Amino acid sequence: MIRRSWIVSVLVAASFALGLPPAMARPFVPQDEGGSGEGEAKQEEEEGAPKKDEKEEWFAVVGGEVHTGTGAVIRDATVLARNGVIFQIGTEVRVPDDAKVLDGSGLRVYPGMVAVLSAGLMGGSSDFQDTVDPFNMRMVLALAGGITSTGQSNTALKLKRGEIEGVVMREKYLVPLSYSTGNPSNKRSLVEKLEAASKYLREYRDWEEKKKKDKDLKEPSRRGVDSTVLSILKGEALARFDADSRNDLLEIARLAQRFGFRPVIDGCNEGWTVASELGRAGAFAVLTPRERRDKSEELVRAGGTTIENAAILHRAGVQVAIVPANKGIDLGGIAGRDIMHLPIEAGFAVRGGMDEAAALQAITLVPARILGVDHRVGTIEKGKDCDLILTDGDLLHYQTFVQHAVVEGKPVYDKAQELYFAHIRPRPEKPAVAPEKRTDPGEEPAEPKPADGEDDNNGLRDSSTGRGPRRPTPGTKRRSSGRFARDRR
Repeated sequence: MIRRSWIVSVLVAASFALGLPPAMARPFVPQDEGGSGEGEAKQEEEEGAPKKDEKEEWFAVVGGEVHTGTGAVIRDATVLARNGVIFQIGTEVRVPDDAKVLDGSGLRVYPGMVAVLSAGLMGGSSDFQDTVDPFNMRMVLALAGGITSTGQSNTALKLKRGEIEGVVMREKYLVPLSYSTGNPSNKRSLVEKLEAASKYLREYRDWEEKKKKDKDLKEPSRRGVDSTVLSILKGEALARFDADSRNDLLEIARLAQRFGFRPVIDGCNEGWTVASELGRAGAFAVLTPRERRDKSEELVRAGGTTIENAAILHRAGVQVAIVPANKGIDLGGIAGRDIMHLPIEAGFAVRGGMDEAAALQAITLVPARILGVDHRVGTIEKGKDCDLILTDGDLLHYQTFVQHAVVEGKPVYDKAQELYFAHIRPRPEKPAVAPEKRTDPGEEPAEPKPADGEDDNNGLRDSSTGRGPRRPTPGTKRRSSGRFARDRR
């Protein structure tokens, strides 16, 4: 240390003698020797950077039976969220002292449902950033039905009650296309657009390889290439078709296989008749299990609708999303047919042979994939948004009620506090339960001591002597006293 300081003083003196600035005489000191160097620069950067004063907000659902939506079920578990994002899930989760806690004891915890298609839930037009109504009655009813995310006007939306910030998750992810045997000109036009976009993609990929050797090579021209069709072939968006008949479904499946894209087919009533072709195309099917459409009497082949449609398509590899017949809230129509009864529709798919895990994903994960937001919603996993619903039974059972709904770690619905369903099968008050006494392995739990004034036989105990009442000897009669004894006399 003395030698280094002597060298520094010599260099500084030499710098003054030669007329150099003192900074040029400062020797380089490596970081591991404790000098300034890079560490000094980093310290200056940290001092100049803005300080993070955002307070962490913790939220936890404790004691519920967690159905993650991925096939796992965790009993008596805790879901812990930090700033609206799931931080930890398990049975031994430490909940911070300042966390807001929702007691899920006796309830089931599911991921918030995703309605892939809906109408009127947000109370606004297509420009949801400026027109959404966060106090809309239909939004509250949708939350009561368990829906926390929805697709409306080609936009993925979050049902954030009382808030407008962060409502829009993704826009224009689905590209509507028409490909029907009833409109040959549209079919020809779509094929031409797909061929042009496919040719451009081949030329572009070839150009990327050749550019590594020849940097002056010009990029292929995009003239005459439809940008929306190009985004479909590049996997940046999904093509959405409205089709029900067997012929249309078969042609859409073969078109998708030819050009290598994944179609989303809304309707798909006769999908069960061409399930294998749709599965090979990697199609998504958006359907209503209870849809009824008779087969044409002019045809011999299989046709029409069946309650087994969802099950057959799922077994063939088609990802199925379920929607009810009415995409809006209908309080004056037939019960169980509007968007509020999405789980009931999924229950009919189970009745048709679909397994319960797939039916649950048909109203959670698969719609999230179609909307392009499955990285945020659809399952209960670490890193995803804390969108949960707590129910008093099996979600797919028609008598089950949603007791609580949580969106991004904030409770937005409580059945007991709302006017719509609080009077129907009210939630019972939970009695105070004494903490469970635990014993070590091999030890017998101690019998609880009777309270003062009581004995083991539920009789009165003399508080002065600690003795219970005298029990009559077998074969003798117990004397009575008081009014009843005088009545017998």
